[in-house]
Amino acid sequence: MKKVQYKWLALSATSLGLLLGIMTGTALLIALPNVAEGLKAPMIIIIWVLMSYMLATTVLVPSIGRVADMIGRKRLFVLGAAVFTIASLFAGMSQTGIELLIMRIIQAVGGSLMMANSTAIVTDAFPKGELGMALGINGLIVAVGSAIGPIIGGILTVAVGWRWIFYMNVPLGALVTIWAWVQIKDIAPIPKGEKFDWLGAISFTSGLFFLLYALTEGGFGGWASPIVITFFVLAAILIPLFVYIESKVKYPMLDLRLFKTRIQVFAYSSNLMNGIARGALMFLLIFYLLGIKNMDPFTASIYLIPFAVAMMIMAPISGRLSDKYGSRVLSSLGLLITGIGLLGFALFTRVDMSLTEIIIWGIVVGFGSGMFNSPNTNTIMSMVPPDRRGIAAGTRTMMNNAGSLVSIAMAFAILSSGLTPQAMDALFIGAQIGGKGIFVDTFISDLRFAFFLSFIISIGAAVISYMRGPTMVWKDSDSDTTIKKLSKTE
Repeated sequence: MKKVQYKWLALSATSLGLLLGIMTGTALLIALPNVAEGLKAPMIIIIWVLMSYMLATTVLVPSIGRVADMIGRKRLFVLGAAVFTIASLFAGMSQTGIELLIMRIIQAVGGSLMMANSTAIVTDAFPKGELGMALGINGLIVAVGSAIGPIIGGILTVAVGWRWIFYMNVPLGALVTIWAWVQIKDIAPIPKGEKFDWLGAISFTSGLFFLLYALTEGGFGGWASPIVITFFVLAAILIPLFVYIESKVKYPMLDLRLFKTRIQVFAYSSNLMNGIARGALMFLLIFYLLGIKNMDPFTASIYLIPFAVAMMIMAPISGRLSDKYGSRVLSSLGLLITGIGLLGFALFTRVDMSLTEIIIWGIVVGFGSGMFNSPNTNTIMSMVPPDRRGIAAGTRTMMNNAGSLVSIAMAFAILSSGLTPQAMDALFIGAQIGGKGIFVDTFISDLRFAFFLSFIISIGAAVISYMRGPTMVWKDSDSDTTIKKLSKTE
C-alpha cells in the first residue's frame, strides 16, 4: 500500500483542529438562550460567553505565532488541542455564567494555540505550487464547520441539552490531540539564540485588548462609558509604544519588515477590511430573521447555511487557481463579488423581503468570501521564510478577527437607534423572537445603512487588494532575514 505523504497528514490534523473550533462556536450561537436559562445568568455574561472567545484569540495569536517560530509548531498545536478539550469538559460542567465564561476564555487559549500554528504547519508541509490548494481545503473545512455547527447545536440542545455542545468536544478533541501528536512534524528550521520579546508582547497584547474591548463594549453599552474612554486612551498609548519597542529590539515579537513591502501591506490591509466588511453579516441577518421574520434561532441558522456552502465550494477552487495564476486578480474579484452581495442586502432589505432573496444574496457573499480568502492567505504565507511563518499566520488571523470585532461594534452602533438596548441584547443571543422593542421602520433603515457601509468597505478592500503590486519573496542571508524583490508575476 502506498504511503500517505506527510503534507496530507499535516493538512488532516490542522483541518480537524479548525473544524473543532469553528463548529463549537457556531453550535453555541444557537444554544445561548438555553444556556442563559439553564445557568440563570444575566444577559451581559451570556454576551461575553460568545464574544470572549473571539477577543481572546485575536489578542493571543500573534505572540503564540512568534513563540512557535522559536520553539516549533507541533508541541504548541498539540497543547492547544489538549487545552481546548479539557476546557470543553469543564465548560459543560459549569454551574454559573461566570464559570462558563472562564472556561470559554481557557478554550480560547487552546483555540489560539491551534489557530496560530495551523496555517504555518500547512505552509511548511506543502510546496508553493500547491499551497493555495491546501489553504483552500482549510477554507472548505471552516465553511463546513460554519454550516453544520448550527444544525448540531440545535439537535443537541433539543435532544440532550446545551451542555453536550461542549461534551461532544471531549472525544473529538482527544482524537485531534492524538492524531496531531502522531502525524505533525517540526520540519521548519528553528533559529538559534533568539530571545522572546516580552516587552513587545506585553505592550501589543495589552494595547490590542484595550482597543478591541473598548470597541466591543462601546457597541453594547455606549461610547460615553468611562471604561470605554479609559481603554481607548490606554490603547492609544500602548500601541505606539509597541511600534517603538519593535523598531529597537534585536529580535522583535512582530517583525515590522512584514509591513515594509507593498504586496504584504496591501494583502494584510485587504484582509483587515474584509473582516470589517463581512464580520457582522451573520448577526445582522439573525437580528432581521428573529426580529422581523419571527423565526427561532435554529430555523434562522438554516437560512445562513447557503452562505457557508457557497464559501465551501469556492475556497478550494480559488486556492488551486491562485497556485497557477497568482492571487491578485482572484482576491480582488472575490472582494468585489462580496461587495455586490452586500449591496444587494442594502438595496433590497425590507419587512417583506422574501427568504429566497436572503438566500441568493447570502450565496453571492459566500462565493466572494471563498474566492478572496485562500488566494490572499497564499500571498501572505508564500512570501515569508520558515522562521517567520508563525508570526505571519498569527498576524493574518489577528487582523481578520479584529476586523470582525470592529464590524460588530460598528453594526451595533448603527442599529442602536432602531432597537431598545434590551432588544439588542436579547436578539444578539437569540433570546427574543418577534418585534418587541424594535422600531421597525428605523431598524430596517439602519440595517440597510449598515449593509451599504459594508459594501463601501468591501469595494475599498478590492481596490487595495488590486494595488498590491509585484510579488516579493523573503530570502535568507546567514542569520539575518532580508526582503528581495524577485520578479513581477502578476
